[in-house]
Order: sequence, then C-alpha cells, then structure tokens
Amino acid sequence: MMRFYQRTIALFLCVFLVCSLLTGCHGSRGLEPFVVPEEFDTSRNYEINFWAKNDTNKTQTKVYEKAIADFEALYPNIHVNLRLYTDYGKIYNDVITNIATQTTPNVCITYPDHIATYLTGVNTVVPLDDLFADANYGLGGGKLLFDGPAQDEMVSQFLDECIINGQHYAVPYMRSTEACYVNKTYVESLGYTLPDTLTWDFIWDVSEAAMQKDENGNFVVNGQNILIPFIYKSTDNMLIQMLQQKGAGYSTEAGEVLLFNDTTKALLQEIAAHAQTGAFSTFKISSYPANFVNAGQCLFAIDSTAGSTWMGSHAPLSDISEDKYVEFETAVFPVPQFDPENPQMISQGPSICIFNKPDSQEVLASWLFTQYLLTNEVQIGYAQTEGYVPVTTKAYNDTAYQDYLAHTGDDDPLFYDVKLKASQLLLQHTQDTFVTPVFNGSASLRNAAGQMIENTVKSIKRKETVDDAYFTKLYDDVSSLYRLDQLGSQDTSAAGKADLGPLPRTSVILLLSLAVIWSLIIVYIATNTYKKRKLNQHNLH
Repeated sequence: MMRFYQRTIALFLCVFLVCSLLTGCHGSRGLEPFVVPEEFDTSRNYEINFWAKNDTNKTQTKVYEKAIADFEALYPNIHVNLRLYTDYGKIYNDVITNIATQTTPNVCITYPDHIATYLTGVNTVVPLDDLFADANYGLGGGKLLFDGPAQDEMVSQFLDECIINGQHYAVPYMRSTEACYVNKTYVESLGYTLPDTLTWDFIWDVSEAAMQKDENGNFVVNGQNILIPFIYKSTDNMLIQMLQQKGAGYSTEAGEVLLFNDTTKALLQEIAAHAQTGAFSTFKISSYPANFVNAGQCLFAIDSTAGSTWMGSHAPLSDISEDKYVEFETAVFPVPQFDPENPQMISQGPSICIFNKPDSQEVLASWLFTQYLLTNEVQIGYAQTEGYVPVTTKAYNDTAYQDYLAHTGDDDPLFYDVKLKASQLLLQHTQDTFVTPVFNGSASLRNAAGQMIENTVKSIKRKETVDDAYFTKLYDDVSSLYRLDQLGSQDTSAAGKADLGPLPRTSVILLLSLAVIWSLIIVYIATNTYKKRKLNQHNLH
C-alpha cells in the first residue's frame, strides 16, 4: 500500500511539473502596465536596443549613427545599440518571435499595421498618451536636454495614424506617399500632353499606345525590343487606392473585411486586360520599376516618394550600368485618380514604437531617445536622404529645411530635382492623404489586396482563363491564404488582448503529455482498486 501512495505522489508531481511548464510557455500574464516615473534616474546606466530599416542608402545609416552619438553625448548614461534591417517585414517577424521570450527591442521602426499584431500580447507595446502629456519628459517637456517638438508641433494627420484602439501606440518618424514617375519625353513623343492631374484612363490609353512596334519588332517609342509602359511597385497600395477613390469597401475600423466586392472584380478585370497586351506589370513579376524607367523601357512607374533617388536619367542611387541610361525628362505626379477634382492618395512611412520592459526607468530612457529622433536636425537630415518629409511643423518651418526645398534644379545629389519634386508633392497634398483601418490582421488584409493583383497578372501571363469563375476562386484562395475568414470584430478588452492565438507546438505537446499522465493515474488507481477487491474476495474464501 505504501508503494501505491509513493507512485501516486510521484505522478502528481509530474502533473505539477507539466502545469508549471505550460504556465511558463503560454499562461504568462505578461508585463505590468507602464507607469511614467516622476523622475529619470540619471545615477544608473541604461542600454537600449534600436531596430531600424535601411536599404543601401548609407547616408541614412550615417543619420542614425550621428543621432545616436549626439543623444549619448547629452545622456552619457544611456547607450543605444543600432540594429539595421533591409526590410520592414523582417523586423516584424523578429519582433513577433521575440515577444514570447520578452526579448523585444526597446525602440523599433515599424508600421501601425504591425503594432496592431504586437498588441495581441499583454502590455507588450507602451501606450504613449501619458508620456506625451508628462510636464517633465513629455513632448516639449521641461526636463528634456534637447529642443524637441511639442505635441501641437506634430503634423496632426501623421500623428493620428498612430492611434490604435483609441490610444497612441507610436509616433510618426518620416512620411511618404506614392508618386507616379513619368518619362515625359516619351509620352509627348506619342502625341500626348500630360494633364494637370493624371487619371487612370490617361495612363491606360498612353500605355496601350506605346505598345506599337516597327517592322523590325522594336517598340516605336524607344527603339528597343523591351518595353513595359506601366509598372506598379506596391500592388497592395494600388488596389487600396483604387477602392478608396471609387468609394468602395476595403475594411471597417472593427476589422470587417469588405475587400471582396464587385468593384474589386471590375478593377481586376481592367488590370487583366492591360496585362494581356503587355502594357502593365508589377515589381514582383518584372523587377524594380526604376531600372526600366532609367533604361527607357517604362513610361509610368509608381513607387514611393521615398524611392525618388532611384528614378530618372541621372538618379544618384540608380542600379543600372551607365551604358543602359537613356536621356529623358522626368515628371513627378501624384498617383492616378478616378476623380481629378477630389484626389486621394495613401499616406505611408515608418513610425516608432516603444516596447514595455519590467524596468520603467529603462522605458523612460527609450522614450527620451525616441523623442530625440523627432528633433529638427534628425528630421531634416533623414528627409534629405530620400523623398520623405518631416513629421513636425517645427522641422517644416526650420530655415534649413526651407533652404533645402528651394534648391530644386541644382546640380548636386543632395538637391536632386526628382527627389525634391517628390517631397514637395506630399507637402502640397497632405490634406489629400488617407490611411487604412488598423487592427490585428490588417497587415494580412493589406497583403491580400496586393496578392489578388499579382495572381491576376500571373494568370494572364500563363494564358489562363480569367473569368467570373476565376475571380470566385481567387477570392476564396486569397481569403484562405491570409486567413481573412478569421478576421472580424476585434476584441479590444484586456481579455481580448490576452488571447495570443493558437498554442505553440511545445505547449500542445505538453498538454497531450498532461492528458496521458492523467489517464495513467486513472488507470493506475482503477487497476489497484480492482486488485484490492480481488484480494479481499480471495481472503474471504
């Protein structure tokens, strides 16, 4: 009987151990909510990790490095480690991976769509409203060691983009929009005059006209055997902007998916028709549009204003060899419109979020560095690297920035005219910009929008039939691929935020182990009870 109790106790200990492991893997309540300290403790040293995105623009890297060095000179007890990524998606994936182990960076360049997913953990990202308003360390606070912007000096449209579930979870860092980079020389050679505002009909008409070939099989407009008149880099933005301009559904603030509608189908049919003739393609299918533009193989290229330094006959960051360049005049327009009288264009660009940590002083140190990235010197310095614009009116009105904008046409890479035109485009159309709703899953919905265009164009190139049945299947396939059927009304309560989704594989294994152990306990007890009864019956006889 003693051995029975010993074995039972051992089994219960195993159960307790498994439960402890499960709690460690998935049952954690997360970090405590951040509370702004009354004072910043300067007697301690802090080390914060800053994750940022950079392609091949070394000037941007230097801006980050100088900002860190200048900040550390002001706050010698704060050391900032810079980690650069080549893609925002890689930052997103690494953050998601590190949330489970509470090894996220302190400060991160990211997008609100991504932050909405980070928030599925408990208290993972710091809400910033209390920090904004803090008299000592808030925006324009009295104890800052630098001249940062006050809240009313942030561009309100850009700051509002960082609101999720009614709170600010980020500050904007830079802003851009999309621009249409036009080979004006080739368009006019076809007998067209560029309008004040580009329309979709105009671009489609010119693109089809450019497909004319000579008797040798070369395109008349460029004398080459390669031409894609119209290339779009970010097809997610393409469909989103088209739907916005049409007043059609995309999604609601609550996360309801409206993307799969008749307007979407009509737009995809139009795109398919121009892909059929070869007049249209995408970055994912054909390659980077700037390379085609600069080689005289594209008339209309739509890319971010932040990509302006790659566009044009004398683009300072162009990737093609010098012998491939073609001389032409580059015009810079907003994206094409359905209604020129009411232009609508997407606002995009990186924001900065701060991750919660057990040490509130460490979080405050992260907030100080974040604010330093909003100072005029950093904002203007970074904006000059590409076609970004600063996110503060304080920087806009700085004489250094106004002088920079006034140098349009100067023969200097810093004042590259296409880059300055792209910056001025957004400054002139800030009121015409819009953003899409942000919720847990909005990043997947954005990807789904682009995927539908990519799939449609690929199907055309594969000579597949693109009809009503095709679009019905496309809708189902894309919805399944991005799990859009799981999106809907978002639970913004604390309980909802605590739901981290499906359990990790290790937790599933542990749960199965727990079930097996309990089964063994039951079998063991039942077996011993049966043996005991048999023994008693035998003794009675």
